[in-house]
Order: sequence, then structure tokens, then C-alpha cells
Amino acid sequence: MPDSASTSENRPLRIGVLGCGPVAQAAHFEACRKAENAELYALCDAADDLRERMAAVHQPKAQYASYNEMLADPAVDAVIVATADAFHIPAARKAIAANKHVLVEKPLGTNLGACIDLRDRLSETGLTLQVGHMKRFDPGIAFARRFIQERLGEMFAFKAWYADSTHRYDMTDATQPVIKESTQAKTPAEDPKADLATYYLRAHGSHLFDTARFLGGPIEAVRARHTEKAGPHCWFIEVAFANGTLGHLDLTVAVRMDWDEGFRIYGEQGSVLGKTFNPWYFKASEVECFSEEDGEYHRPLGADAHFYRRQVEGFASTILNGASLQGTSIDEGIDVVRAMIATARSVDSGRWIDLDDVDGTL
Repeated sequence: MPDSASTSENRPLRIGVLGCGPVAQAAHFEACRKAENAELYALCDAADDLRERMAAVHQPKAQYASYNEMLADPAVDAVIVATADAFHIPAARKAIAANKHVLVEKPLGTNLGACIDLRDRLSETGLTLQVGHMKRFDPGIAFARRFIQERLGEMFAFKAWYADSTHRYDMTDATQPVIKESTQAKTPAEDPKADLATYYLRAHGSHLFDTARFLGGPIEAVRARHTEKAGPHCWFIEVAFANGTLGHLDLTVAVRMDWDEGFRIYGEQGSVLGKTFNPWYFKASEVECFSEEDGEYHRPLGADAHFYRRQVEGFASTILNGASLQGTSIDEGIDVVRAMIATARSVDSGRWIDLDDVDGTL
């Protein structure tokens, strides 16, 4: 393996962040700087004004206007792809070709064939690729998964919901940095918000489906309904899990109230109840797990709830120490893309859609 991907030395993982837009400013730069086993080594953006401003604030060791030049830097071990959805797969493909590990923002991609091709390319390397579904690093959700695996017994019902709020920016303005923009920023050829239903399904539905898969297991088929009235979009999605669990997902963007997200899971030996907060509060989900075995509720403290920091640390631990991948694998990321495409196809047809039967683009 070339030196650029060799991380056997006792040192932090050196990360280069591609993209200086909102998600990098609000999450990834700080996560890399706070991580115990990683560092913000470089950042890259074609917008000179934005890149130079972010470099002045976050003080990486290097900055690049050219992604190819950042990838050619042998000191960069891994990249975080923090760009628009349309650029995820091309950027991840380039990183793999340059022998860099990759943490790519969710969703993995918008075209299923391109996602599968990326997996095939990755399989020929010893590199790590993790999809940025950071909710897996919510201490409450992680606790719920452990309880499900160790104490719940056979699961028979799974309900989860994700309702964005019309007041989200009133709330997050107090917790996020002031986001800077640039007229020089590179944007997709097509406006991703031209079709709001598709945009919302990708941006928010990807979280809902990944959480469902993380807690409930692989999904085999979905049947979905969608409505748009007075602005908000709402999907009710029936889910057939591979383990036989009956599932129901509710995705609504956006409700006229506070952020509303959570899950209820019923099993042979207990139940799991969870309330999840706006992610920019960096507040762990409130989770209560009832065990039939001892007749008691169990819940975590969830003190460290910087999901993006925990995500980077998990990513780095996999690469530096050979730890098991804690985040979303490329196969799981592909499953999420399949689920979103299947949901859109089911809305159009009114029928159950098997995830294995879908292809195309969302």
C-alpha cells in the first residue's frame, strides 16, 4: 500500500475536507479539530474567498483550490466529501483511485448504478469508506441498538418518524456558526431543490431509513403514500423487514411545531422508546428500554453527544487500529439509496416494491 494510505505510525489520522459549504462549516471542520485521533490537515474548495476564510479560522496545515492536488498530497490519509449530493460518487471515486480512505456525506449517491460501481472499485482495495449517517453516533441510538441486540429478543413491530420543523432555523441559529457563502462556489448542473419531494426524500429520508436499518435490520420491501398540501410533504411508508418485523415510517417536511423525531420498537422481551432532537443541538436521544427480564427501564446518560466528532473518531479508529466499522458501510449506504428509490417508485405505482428490484436515479 502506498505511503499516502499507510497509517501504522502512532499519530492522528490526517484528514482533508472537500467542500467548505454549510455542512463542513457547521460540523466537519470542528469535528476534525476536536477528534482525539484525527486532525484537520487540509481543506479544499474551488471558491478562493470561502476557502481562504475557512483556512484562516480553522488553521489546517494545507489548503487547496484543486481536489486533484489535495489527493496528490501524500500526507493526506483520508478525505471527507462534504459537497452537494451530485458530487459524492465522483469525489469518492477519485479518492479511492488516489488510495485515500473516504467519509462521504449522506446520501451515498443519487444513482444506484454509480453507487454499485463505487462498491466494486472499493472492493479491490484495502481502503475504508464510511457513509456519513452521523445519527448512528448518537449515544441514545447506539444504546438502543445494544439493548435490541442483547436483551429485546425477537422484534415484531418497528415505528419511526422524522418530522422537520418550520421553525428549525429559529432554533439552530443559536447553536450553529454563522454560515458563510461564496458566489464562486461550485454547484450542480441541475438545481437539487427544483423537485422538492425528491430533495426532501434524499436529505431527510436518508436519515430515517438508515436509522431504521441500524435498529431494525435490513429492509426487503416498502409500500408508500405521499401527499403535499399547503407546502409540507408527508410520506407514510410501510416496511417489510428481512427478519419479519412489521414496520411503519413517517417522514414529514415540515411540521408547524417543534422538531419531532423518534422511534418505538416492540419485542419478545421488552420495548424501546426513543425521542431524538434536532441534530444541531448535539443532544443525545432520550431513550428508555424496558426489559421484561428484570421489570426495569434502562437508559443511557449520553454525555458526549457531538455526533460528528464521534463519527470522525469511529472512522479514524477503523483505519488506525483496525476496529470494526461503527458507521454506515458502503453496502448499507446502497441499501438506503435502494429504499429511497423504492419509496418513490411505490408512490407512483401504489404497490409494494422490493428493494432488490429497483434501479435508476433518485
